[in-house]
Amino acid sequence: MFENRRAERRLQRIEYKLDLIMRHLGITDSPAPLRDSPTRPMPGSVSGADMAAIDALITQGKKIQAIKLYREMLPGTSLKDAKDAIEARERPTY
Repeated sequence: MFENRRAERRLQRIEYKLDLIMRHLGITDSPAPLRDSPTRPMPGSVSGADMAAIDALITQGKKIQAIKLYREMLPGTSLKDAKDAIEARERPTY
């Protein structure tokens, strides 16, 4: 159970770092193919410009609005998954 959570957190950190690199290089992300479960879309299906809008909200301290925007961009995303994604983006990287 804990091993799975660690793997998920590690994956979120890797995805966050990749998003930063892609944004720095000006690369936009194309929508990823849907997985088996339509209720949990892949986090990579949000474009770089959309993530920039989310990052702006996070920077302004508007976490709830960032979660709402994330869920609007990825219909079917659970509140918990959206919250986890936003919290992963607001954590500083070292």
